[in-house]
Amino acid sequence: METIVLKFGGSSLADNEKLNIVASKIIEFYAQNKRVVVVVSAQGKTTDNLITQAKELSDIPNDREMDVLLSTGEQISIAKLSILLNHKGYESISLTGWQAGIYTSSTNQEAKIEKIDTSRILHELDKNRIVIIAGFQGINKEGDITTLGRGGSDTTAVAIASAIKADHCYIFSDVDGVYSADPNKITNTKKLDNISYEEMLDLSNEGAKVLHNRCIEIGQKYNVPIETGSTFNNNIGTVICDKIEESCIKSIVKKDISRISFIGYGIANNHEIIKQILEILDVNKIDVLSVQIDECKICIMTKETVDNKIVELLHSKLITG
Repeated sequence: METIVLKFGGSSLADNEKLNIVASKIIEFYAQNKRVVVVVSAQGKTTDNLITQAKELSDIPNDREMDVLLSTGEQISIAKLSILLNHKGYESISLTGWQAGIYTSSTNQEAKIEKIDTSRILHELDKNRIVIIAGFQGINKEGDITTLGRGGSDTTAVAIASAIKADHCYIFSDVDGVYSADPNKITNTKKLDNISYEEMLDLSNEGAKVLHNRCIEIGQKYNVPIETGSTFNNNIGTVICDKIEESCIKSIVKKDISRISFIGYGIANNHEIIKQILEILDVNKIDVLSVQIDECKICIMTKETVDNKIVELLHSKLITG
């Protein structure tokens, strides 16, 4: 029997209507005779609201107490989702990070997962239950609650998938995959069928808000198959896997007003691509301050602000062609 991990982000859980959509998605997988572990974030803007409330009490809230406070967001999500699934007739159980055996370093708000005792998770799966785990949190050696930093629920999901040797890890959000550029800013973007761990890590580090960079590192280290997709449709998503022998630009991301990065395995050795990029920038009178070339990334620093129209032009010339 396959074991899978499903992770749902805060926008997928924002209200009761969306919780029902998430529950239906979970039931679809469970009905395929799969052992299902679900990792969830806090609902909507819960974490942001909790931070705001804490700062109304103190300009510099105590780090330990902030972890205690912020961890409650995910606990609300797991309890609500488990209540809903049980109501629908699907036996499930919610587990906090520490109940799920997630042990971390002692650094509050940026803790690292050190080990996962999978015994409770596997015990509940053996009972044929859907196991719902709070992302973003764990417990340190002092027995204190810790949190993993923003985006930490992605890390929780992939770490659990690795620990229980899951067959797949699905990361669901309100977008249905990884695109060749930000589809909210650039027209005619292409959804990628697959992308390597190295490429995805570069994308995340350059500001693409699809996956938390630490979860990609874990996925690569333990070879966890990761697929990103949308909670709200059944479109095929993007698979993050071992590197693919290609030499082309897969995605363009603008990290800030004067930095553009081109991501694609092998492009560092494709001199024609580098030449094309520089020619396009030169024709459009964009002064280049520096060019950084890595195995999967060409990073251009410019003197002026780079308008999205330039990114659109680069995208059309280099990707959609």
